[in-house]
Amino acid sequence: MAKTIMLQGTSSHVGKSILTTALCRIFLQDGYKVVPFKAQNMALNSYVTKTGEEMGRAQVAQAEAAGLEPMVEMNPVLLKPTGNSSSQVILMGKPIGNMSAKEYHTGYSVKALDVIKECLDKLDSEFDTIVIEGAGSPAEVNLKANDIVNMRIAKLLSAPVFLIADIDRGGALAAVVGTLELLEPDERALIKGIIINKFRGDLDLLKPALDFLEAKTGKPVIGVVPHLDKLGIDDEDSVSLDDKQSGEARDLEIAVLRTPKISNFTDFDALESEVDVSVRYIKPGESIGKPDLIIVPGSKNTIEDLLYLRAQGYEEEILTLVAAGTPLIGICGGYQMLGKEIFDPEHTESTLDRIRGIGLLDFTTTFAAQKVTHQVTAHNIGNGFLGIDSRSDTLTGYEIHMGHTEFLGPVDHAFTIISRSGKEIQAPDGVIGYQGRVMGTYIHGIFDNDSYRRKLLNALRTIKGLAPITVINDTYTRKQNSYNRLADTVRHSLNMDLVYECMGGR
Repeated sequence: MAKTIMLQGTSSHVGKSILTTALCRIFLQDGYKVVPFKAQNMALNSYVTKTGEEMGRAQVAQAEAAGLEPMVEMNPVLLKPTGNSSSQVILMGKPIGNMSAKEYHTGYSVKALDVIKECLDKLDSEFDTIVIEGAGSPAEVNLKANDIVNMRIAKLLSAPVFLIADIDRGGALAAVVGTLELLEPDERALIKGIIINKFRGDLDLLKPALDFLEAKTGKPVIGVVPHLDKLGIDDEDSVSLDDKQSGEARDLEIAVLRTPKISNFTDFDALESEVDVSVRYIKPGESIGKPDLIIVPGSKNTIEDLLYLRAQGYEEEILTLVAAGTPLIGICGGYQMLGKEIFDPEHTESTLDRIRGIGLLDFTTTFAAQKVTHQVTAHNIGNGFLGIDSRSDTLTGYEIHMGHTEFLGPVDHAFTIISRSGKEIQAPDGVIGYQGRVMGTYIHGIFDNDSYRRKLLNALRTIKGLAPITVINDTYTRKQNSYNRLADTVRHSLNMDLVYECMGGR
């Protein structure tokens, strides 16, 4: 039977995902066959497995840290917010429909528990260690009756739980004491220790508070983890965008429109890792300015985000900048916005039947209930966006979209997809227009292709009269170094002997 450890938090965004990632790498380094698990995830950053199932991006990072290929059993339930108090519910990687929060929590969530148990049984049979991540807070008393991600899972597995508090936001001690006070006695007994996360400052000055916390709660402080900047590890949701800083000015500035329903902004992490790039997320009220490249990102609600761009004046600003020569890329939902028109006859995203697009590319899109989810490989077609020739490169990425795009005349496609979910095909993807300066594509993760990314950035450098950079940044090595750096920091911050003791020994 696999040993388990569970990380729960005093609230959302306290660092559960990152510390789960760290423990996955630590246990892998210590020789264990470890797997991450989160029963239910709410996030707009998602990923497609090799077999075409959609899962939360945080569990993908955790799988990579554990040395595993991501699989949907690591995250059987994914909720993707679509509007106020409603989400698309994805079970075992496939959408089963949109539900209101009330419909989900009072009618469906517990029904998914049998599937969750099956996933845990599979992981238990194949791995010797399971690192489990909770969601939000276990003390949300209004949701506890239908909980399938926090204490219900801990009790199901008799898993020891570490409670994480974010000291950077303030009130960490009160959050820990209050959370424990709201738990039932049997739940409180499962809490085996406390982790203080995102600490900045002198640990000696914090020690009296830690001593008080242990005396007050009767729970040991397992460790204090410092605030870690620029980890280079995929983020789970758009809350983490608030932590992203533009940083110092660099040779190239890329402006990403931060729309209300932005999804899969992890597409741009590889760009942020480059020494010559500054990525700026444009918030409401901010001007796009004069960047070297504009990106309209993916969206969970394309129509809502298009209306946002129109209401905020960004559509007009985009058209002015493109007319003046600024390059533009639209990814997935952002690609759909660049067409002439969007139709929604089944009202999958809104009450509108149709809406005018930005009109930069010659196609229309019609939404349908069926979702396309595939890992893909592709080739660049001829001289593509900005004249980039990557025909010798095999590019990898994934598709997650609803809707079918129809071209209104002959167009120059951006890529040829040569395989979907492992099956060989020949299918055009995307469009290039405006003399090669505007591109739309359904392929997420295109910038994770190291050679293509550098060719794109060098094309932007050439436009500015800058010399190209020949050194190619290795994404795989960068990620592995990030996981190892995270693991080293957390290992030295936690009492790992006590961690193992709580799990039943090494």
